[in-house]
Amino acid sequence: MILLPAIDLKDGSCVRLFRGDYATAHKVAEDPVQTACAFRAAGAEWIHMVDLDGAKDAVPKNRDIFLACAAESGAKIEVGGGIRTMQTVEDYLSSGISRVILGSAALKDPAFVQEAAGKYGGQIAVGIDARGGMVAAEGWLSTSSVHYLELAKKMEQFGVRTLIFTDISKDGMLQGPNLEQLAALQKAVSCNVIASGGVSTLEDIRACRQIGMYGAICGKAIYTGALNLCEAIAAAK
Repeated sequence: MILLPAIDLKDGSCVRLFRGDYATAHKVAEDPVQTACAFRAAGAEWIHMVDLDGAKDAVPKNRDIFLACAAESGAKIEVGGGIRTMQTVEDYLSSGISRVILGSAALKDPAFVQEAAGKYGGQIAVGIDARGGMVAAEGWLSTSSVHYLELAKKMEQFGVRTLIFTDISKDGMLQGPNLEQLAALQKAVSCNVIASGGVSTLEDIRACRQIGMYGAICGKAIYTGALNLCEAIAAAK
């Protein structure tokens, strides 16, 4: 299993949120590029990055920072937030980003996701963020009537190979991931599943590995020092 430290960007700064609430954003690191380099130095092969401004405004807002992180850290970078067009997908993937994450588009524009997955295969991931089992969109500001397993199966049919699942109620709370929902997702589809939200201890990481996760994303626990990144990466292997 791979361990992906997370860098969320808002107004160009590294921030963390509680349960996806933009009003709770607080800075956790001074410089995103230096943070990415530090993560790579600690052994991270992949870094998970989110454009919070882009997710809310439906257009990329922190592109140059993402590209700088990829170029200077040497890590593989996956980016999500505000990616709504093939032009944006192509721009990111041709500029040094290793994988792009489509989120709200999976609900709003499934034909776009199908086109992207058909053209770029494993370089496309879909982020499924759920609140009470129902898919949320637009930077988690709205909740749909679509169940997360229903959307996951549809994405699998479209050729999407990687799904990133977040239980919003767990995000930023340091209370562990929703293993029950993750296990249900793992059984429902053949895609690689990455656990996100609440992963905060070595036990959480081992539990994700035990139920067959392809990867786990850690954010707040690394910044608070609750989790040592080197130890987390070792626990994931």
